[in-house]
Amino acid sequence: MLMRTDPFREIDRLTEQLFGTTSRPAVMHMDAYRDGDHFYAAFDLPGVDPDSIDCTVQRNVLTVRAERRRPAAETVELVAAERPMGVFSRQLFLGDTLDTDKLEAGYDNGVLTLRIPVAERAKPRRVTISATGNGPRQIKS
Repeated sequence: MLMRTDPFREIDRLTEQLFGTTSRPAVMHMDAYRDGDHFYAAFDLPGVDPDSIDCTVQRNVLTVRAERRRPAAETVELVAAERPMGVFSRQLFLGDTLDTDKLEAGYDNGVLTLRIPVAERAKPRRVTISATGNGPRQIKS
């Protein structure tokens, strides 16, 4: 279902998860799994306003982008700032076996869950075998 193309991307992703940067906070955590005829991807986005979440699909690349902001009121005095803030993004390379036109997304309790059906052409199907009644034939080489 997921295709990886760059072997060094995992090293970059691990570094971002551990350290993050000021311009790009630590990456959002994700679980991906298949259940029956659907593929699911669940992204942890606690404290993110649902209106700041952007989910796009272009060809077979799924991009999830979200932003977590600090309170901006003038009366707010920041005492501790340990949670990562800013823009989070994640890209998944989806296989051709998924029907991205029917992708569904829901956000509940800080988790963005995407549900993508498996394409009909990728599902197992029975092949009908017809018998001609002529018996076995020998193939000449």
